[in-house]
Amino acid sequence: MKMNEKNNHLSVRMHQAIQYIEEHSASKLLLENVAQQAFLSPYHFHRIFSSITGETFTSFVTRKKIERAANFLLHANEKSISEITDITGFSSISTFSRTFKKFYGVSPTEFKHKCNSRFSKISKTKSKNGKIDTDLEQYIYNMKNLVNYIDEKATAIEVKTVNEIPVAYVPHIGAFENVGIAFDKLLKWAYPKGLMNDNCRILSVYHDSPKVTETSKLKMSACISLENSSVNTSEINTRIISSRKYISVTFTLGLDEFKKTYEAIFVWIFDKGFKVDDSRDPFDEYHNNFNEHPQKLCNLTIYIPVQ
Repeated sequence: MKMNEKNNHLSVRMHQAIQYIEEHSASKLLLENVAQQAFLSPYHFHRIFSSITGETFTSFVTRKKIERAANFLLHANEKSISEITDITGFSSISTFSRTFKKFYGVSPTEFKHKCNSRFSKISKTKSKNGKIDTDLEQYIYNMKNLVNYIDEKATAIEVKTVNEIPVAYVPHIGAFENVGIAFDKLLKWAYPKGLMNDNCRILSVYHDSPKVTETSKLKMSACISLENSSVNTSEINTRIISSRKYISVTFTLGLDEFKKTYEAIFVWIFDKGFKVDDSRDPFDEYHNNFNEHPQKLCNLTIYIPVQ
């Protein structure tokens, strides 16, 4: 699909968002407002932002404020702690001091008077107005690496309409790596009914993202497709994965590659100019039992709904 010119390159849009953070570091920065600079929803902006910076939005903003404050403490001796608190957008001196000490291990006053040599490396990235320059080149490099990772790792990429899929499922709440418990329960129900045949599809539906939801609260569904509508499903949950347009990407992955792959695939999607359909959940389809693979590799297709 040809990229929509209105979208521009994702790297340009993320650059605009990070520049906005730099220029408004003295203000109360809201995720919604920063996401608008990249023409993304807050949900997807946060997912991509943390993938390329390695930080959450909140921790990144806090770090930029603290680094800017440290630069003032080192190179603007005429400014008081109170002035620096105001300039860097903290609500009070106590909040600033507490956050600063958590970051550097010393109070702002100690930092200013006793730690110049220890922290002098900060001056190397100092700009004239006291900001710490964001390493945008590194972030863009990270983004390109994630896009290239998908291009190189994927064995097939398609944009297609997927017909509706009736499924039986067992819900799971918690870390994704523990979903096997839900699948064990589901298969224990399905095998005696003869449902685990060659036509049966094994799926995971993701209702939350680990980028924005606590691990202990992540929700997903362990599913199998139902070809036979006459099966008694009174003992199990059922639903329909509705017909929708999806980007499907097929991989063969080690278990330690899942996290990076999911981070990369959303960066890839937005970089190519697609828009994710937030009204539907992504899902995986598993094509093998990784426990039976000699290298414990999983062959799967990831489906991301798009508009």
